Amino acid sequence: MRATVLRTQTAAAARRPGRLILTGLAILVASFVVFGTVLVQQITEQTVRDNLSGTPAVTDLVIGSVDVPPPTVTDVQQIRAVPGVAEAVARVSTGVSIGEGYLNLQADPGTGPLTTVRLIEGSYPDQPGQIAITPRTAERLGLSVGTTTSGTGGELTTPAPLTVTGVVEAGADAGYDAYAPESAVIAWAHLTAVERVDVRVAPGTSADVVRQRMSTAVAGQPIRSGAEVREAEANAAAEQVGRLFILVGMFVSIAVVAAALVVTSTFRIVFAQRMRQLALLRAVGAGRGTLVGALIAEGALTGLVAGVVGVASALTLGYTLPAILRATGHSVSSPGLPLAAAVAVVIGAVVITVLAVLAPALSAARVSPLEALRAASTTASRRGIGVLRLVFGLLLAVGAVLAAVATISKLPKPEQSMYDPTVPLFLLVGSGALAFFALVALGPLLVRPVLAVVGWPLRQLGPLGKMSVGGIGGVPRRAAAVSVVVALGVTLISGVVIGGASLQILADREMALSAPTDFEVTSNGGTLPPAVVTRAEAAHGALARVVPYRRVAEAVLLRGADKLGDVESGYPTSDLDLAALPSTGDLDVAQGTLADRGPGRIVLNSCVARDTGLRAGDTVTLAVDTRRVDVRVAAVLPGDGPLHAGILSDPADLDRLGVPAAYTGLLADAAGSGEDGRTAGVRALRQAIGGSDGVGLAVLADERDRNDSLVRTLVWIVVGLVSLTVLIAVVGVGSTTALSVVERVRESGLLRAIGLSRTGLRTMLTVESGLYGLIGATIGLVLGIPYAWLAVQALGIEAPLIAPLLPLAGLFVALVVLTALAGVLPARRASRVSPVVALGADG
Repeated sequence: MRATVLRTQTAAAARRPGRLILTGLAILVASFVVFGTVLVQQITEQTVRDNLSGTPAVTDLVIGSVDVPPPTVTDVQQIRAVPGVAEAVARVSTGVSIGEGYLNLQADPGTGPLTTVRLIEGSYPDQPGQIAITPRTAERLGLSVGTTTSGTGGELTTPAPLTVTGVVEAGADAGYDAYAPESAVIAWAHLTAVERVDVRVAPGTSADVVRQRMSTAVAGQPIRSGAEVREAEANAAAEQVGRLFILVGMFVSIAVVAAALVVTSTFRIVFAQRMRQLALLRAVGAGRGTLVGALIAEGALTGLVAGVVGVASALTLGYTLPAILRATGHSVSSPGLPLAAAVAVVIGAVVITVLAVLAPALSAARVSPLEALRAASTTASRRGIGVLRLVFGLLLAVGAVLAAVATISKLPKPEQSMYDPTVPLFLLVGSGALAFFALVALGPLLVRPVLAVVGWPLRQLGPLGKMSVGGIGGVPRRAAAVSVVVALGVTLISGVVIGGASLQILADREMALSAPTDFEVTSNGGTLPPAVVTRAEAAHGALARVVPYRRVAEAVLLRGADKLGDVESGYPTSDLDLAALPSTGDLDVAQGTLADRGPGRIVLNSCVARDTGLRAGDTVTLAVDTRRVDVRVAAVLPGDGPLHAGILSDPADLDRLGVPAAYTGLLADAAGSGEDGRTAGVRALRQAIGGSDGVGLAVLADERDRNDSLVRTLVWIVVGLVSLTVLIAVVGVGSTTALSVVERVRESGLLRAIGLSRTGLRTMLTVESGLYGLIGATIGLVLGIPYAWLAVQALGIEAPLIAPLLPLAGLFVALVVLTALAGVLPARRASRVSPVVALGADG
């Protein structure tokens, strides 16, 4: 009997491959995502290895390492004299101050197999004092072919001329890169050592033989093969990729759990549709254990087919997409053929499907043989939950609350200097996991009250709205199973959106402190010539605003005759006008208010306040040398001060302290937008600086752009990963709706027979699908906002909680629309069935 039932069930499933795929669609998608992630990691790592090594491919040997003293110039000559060496190139770089700017001068031959640059204009340098620069460096520094400037670098302490002879294209262009042959760099900068030496062995000569000869010529210097160095460089870059994919793996795991929940729900529907058949098997002698085994075998077959199709689809795309990208000029490597991973994913799909089908199979196997006498092949869905499940769910909910309370108790205190986020984050993850499983257990009880709220507007629209809401409310267990997955995705995405917005605000405020404007002109410890400030303020076409400031390196805070704080020399103090800088207008304060700033009042950063024990409203004496002035603390910043100032003072107070009137620096913004506006601002400031000695220019906007790009990239990566769960949820809604259409054929026919049009039936079923998303999105937002706040606080980064209403509203609407669209095709199928045929069906 056991073998007969098993053959019957598996054969029935195999005869209907469409339903088989539909039942396991979520597992198919999960298999595709998991194996696709494996292939993407391989593609990324291989692309990094193939394209991101800084050592040319023809390099046979590399002499030198960061772990030992570098090779000397004499060593380079000895290396070249070794028999079998076709070419030896010394790699060395040195920072060059060229008055108002900075260059990173790097040694490169410029031609030949070992070069890393390509000449695009002019000629490559061949004499000391000649350089080639990158295009962005030419724009930023206002240099061109034939321009001569002067600078100091390396061991060179007196300015020496530098002439631009060419423009080169390099792997990276930071806006301050210059190149010249090693002999020119060494001679100009008076260098005695290099960083390393790249060697190319003569054709027909053994690299091992040359390596042995080299070890005698430069004893004590490590000698590595070029392949070994390139592998190490690639591994260093690939290690970062590996760390990223650890995060990817975490979110993929969440998507797999969501897929298991969806499959559990779909199998409940499938088994409910076949209750009469299962009862007949019980009536002819099949035991419960036999039925459970047969249904589990059907689940295993479903998982096997879904896993194989998902892996095959991912493999096809994984090989096709890189080929297409290479054909369009992108350097993208192909993945390997990870057969072990493919087999593991297929086996994992089978195991997860079996685990998912276990509970529905046990429930279905309890069917009474008398159910075979029913006229319908389906049974009504249970509306409640058992006592055991209720108690278990409540315990999980209490555990989630207690873990959240414990997280709050571990959050950093306002005056806490040392904070380890490990324990709070661990507690937070535990709380979130307990809350999710509590939602799974108690979901059927939550559906009706949530539906009563979110479904109220639909019920006011007439019979169609009431029937749609009733269709969901009539099967709360099914609605809960699908909506919980939607809620999980919405919780994660809303948390990421809120956390990302909070981190972006924090990053903006940090940049407002460290890079409040596009440019900064500094005097390297001295004062700016008045003409520099005057000329900068006159450059209205290129600069939007110019804000000069004074800075005192060592100001002391006193109370009576006692010095406050543990810093011996004092605190850096500035009279920077915050009101003149739009980026600092929204700065947070830990205490007090920035609006209270003025003569006789100061602002402290958090370190100075903590070191001195001062709070907003305290009075103290500010001293520079022998002069003193009484001031009151107007505000305390939560972190560092603008431009790393410890104390912000009013200009009048610095005057009373005898600080010279000459400015020590100025900040400026570009009048135009984009790279062109930034370049125009750089040129205007360089003209303002002229030939002033010791005056430097920093482009702060580049740092701000890198920071913004990093935050946006991280947020979008995480949103993309979290969206996998939403994809699984939408697939679940579609498959659930499609299977429920089969279950409700007779109901649909009855509605058509009493006058409901095809359009009305289609609309009703589509709205029901949308309600899954509506319920899930509502629950997800209710959970996502507090957990996002806790996550931001647990990181200890003092970021404000920002709930971006427009993106959250867009997320809410998008989930409802997506889940509604998932039900469109099943609804169209149901509307095409003839009322006569539907009324004749037994389900």
